[in-house]
Amino acid sequence: MAVNNGTSALTLSLTALGIGPGDEVIVPDVTFIATANAVTLAGAMPVLADVDAGSLTLDPASFEALITPRTRAVIPVHLSGRAADMPQLVAIAEKHGIAVVEDAAEALLSTRYGRPLGTHGVLGCFSFSPNKTITTGQGGMVVTDDDALHVRLRQLKDQGRPVRGTGGDDEHPTVGFNFKLSNLHAAVGLAQLDRIDARVERMRSIYRQYAAGLAGVEGIRLPGFDLDAGEIPQWIDIVCDRRDELDRHLAGLGMECRRFWHALHTTAPYRRPAEQFPVATAVAPRALWLPSAFTLSDADVEEVCRAVRTFRAAAAA
Repeated sequence: MAVNNGTSALTLSLTALGIGPGDEVIVPDVTFIATANAVTLAGAMPVLADVDAGSLTLDPASFEALITPRTRAVIPVHLSGRAADMPQLVAIAEKHGIAVVEDAAEALLSTRYGRPLGTHGVLGCFSFSPNKTITTGQGGMVVTDDDALHVRLRQLKDQGRPVRGTGGDDEHPTVGFNFKLSNLHAAVGLAQLDRIDARVERMRSIYRQYAAGLAGVEGIRLPGFDLDAGEIPQWIDIVCDRRDELDRHLAGLGMECRRFWHALHTTAPYRRPAEQFPVATAVAPRALWLPSAFTLSDADVEEVCRAVRTFRAAAAA
């Protein structure tokens, strides 16, 4: 079911599950704030969990420790196209009767554990914002194999109508919103499908080149991707010493990076004590996305690698 953006996809998924005031939804502390905002927009309480130091995705042990009688759902986030530990997370959720809603905004076409990311839980949410593998300008999608949830989602996104209406004498059996994806936006996305295989292969190639070009560089760690298992690098992320200095150095060379989001527990709407999130507190301020557009040439990537190596060599001198 296509919607107007990825945040709407998450919000409608929670609402379709009947989640609202008085309920809790567990989300990772390292994610774009939209993941937590979607919980708030559904009327529930986001509960922040720490992340795994290796993958930077939701830590299953932290998730399980935070479960209370009010916990209704968990939202694993597949960071940069890298999978959260879905076998453990799903097993824990099933044991406690908790719904799994996957935030696969950065993981279109990535697969892991034998299935596409976004299809391990009861609902999976995607984004088609400008920097994604496929963009519709703004847009999103929810996928599910539950027929009843599908009908409920359609009602919620389109003024309560379970099927596309005329705008005239349609049936409106329930209250709904207006979160539709327009035909114009959909056409922009559909036109890119013919190029998707080449884009995906280029994204894999860029990661391989970065992994080789930065191997053994002191103070630089790539969380990495399991390409053989089907993960697709939406963006290439690193954890590095002196991140802000490296970011400024690369920007001065015309190589624009993006620093990771602030951990959610440090933001005003969701502030929590830092000692509750030791991994996120240590890792988020050191994480950086390198230039990752699939339009980069091999020479571009090598130039970035050379600049990173030069910076780290100077820092170590």
